[in-house]
Amino acid sequence: MKAGAASRSIAVLSAVAATAIALSGCAGSPSGEETKGAGTLTMWVDADRASVLKDIAAQFKEDKGVEVKLVVKDFGDIRDDFVTQVPTGKGPDIIVGAHDWLGKLVQNGVVAPLELGDKAGDFQEVAINAMSYDGQIYGLPYSVENIALLRNVALAPEAPATFDDALATGKALVDAGTAQYPFLVGLDPNASDPYHLYPLQASFGAPVFETKADGTYDASKLALGGPGGEAFAQALAKWGAEGVLNTNISGDIAKEEFNAGKSPYFLTGPWNVPAAKDAGIDYAIDPIPSAGGQPATPFVGVQGFYISAKSQNPLAANEFLVNYLGTEAVQTALYEVGGRAPALLTAFEAAKSNADVAAFGAVGAEGVPMPNVPAMDAVWADWGTTEVAIINGQGDPVALWQQMVANIQAKIAG
Repeated sequence: MKAGAASRSIAVLSAVAATAIALSGCAGSPSGEETKGAGTLTMWVDADRASVLKDIAAQFKEDKGVEVKLVVKDFGDIRDDFVTQVPTGKGPDIIVGAHDWLGKLVQNGVVAPLELGDKAGDFQEVAINAMSYDGQIYGLPYSVENIALLRNVALAPEAPATFDDALATGKALVDAGTAQYPFLVGLDPNASDPYHLYPLQASFGAPVFETKADGTYDASKLALGGPGGEAFAQALAKWGAEGVLNTNISGDIAKEEFNAGKSPYFLTGPWNVPAAKDAGIDYAIDPIPSAGGQPATPFVGVQGFYISAKSQNPLAANEFLVNYLGTEAVQTALYEVGGRAPALLTAFEAAKSNADVAAFGAVGAEGVPMPNVPAMDAVWADWGTTEVAIINGQGDPVALWQQMVANIQAKIAG
């Protein structure tokens, strides 16, 4: 272990130990029952997070006498393997996962509500909303991320007020020979990228689903269609014809071209900022400008930890999540490893000393959680292929969009 990592581990363990003592018997153990010596917990994690959680697991065993066995798995396999194994009694007690898995996890009866108590108010509201389903909190959030507009300050000194302003600046730079692309966003030739294009779509008043009074999604009411969705479809066709959107420019290509100074704008997330910095780009992180007149709200992605509905040690699992993984020290350590902004407010405030984290956080504060309802699984494929067809001029945009909506509604209805 490197000296810096060793120092961080010692600091994290010391902080967690102190916090655990202070919180013993509080939110993590609402019944007041003692978890010490209660056996073992099995936890599925990916390799990135295992390095931090190994130290926390050791501290939990020392404090509570409960061993946390970390099983490293590919992140992409965790959800489906969990759904398959929990009913057999062979699954883990805890998993790390994305918030948009939640609907499927609840639908399959494999995840238990989390006893977070008053500590729910210690986390970003969007993170708690993302980890909630049908009025109950199911996951302990630890990170929040979203996209924003990355701007080359040398090419575009001022943030654009609207998407049209951004395109006007970009096209003028292309005409002057100063840039090659007016605007960059990575797309897939077969699936487009509804996630990255969503803020522009939302600005036309076309969310995926309508929302209930409590702010959660109503999966029975698809909202992609109507005048807003059709106006967005027409805008996609226009941008495709103008070359603003190009399905042959992948995410990797977009990143390379932006870092080569060939475009003033790149619609992307914090994961691409380090490369821009390394390339010497003088960049700014801006809100996503509206294309349709309403706010361009990006999807917010939240990651966290879930407890199995079949856990043989639910009290210990709840204690480990709330009073150990829910501490500022651990959430900060996870942020330092993964680069995703912490969900815990105190950890997030500390991380905001990094200007990039603060900028993305400001944009995310205006965003919406990516839908976590099971019906979302029926949306992505038709959504992406339709965007490709429209961008590439393969039919009337409104007719293509209307057919997409009809196809998705049919799939949701079963």
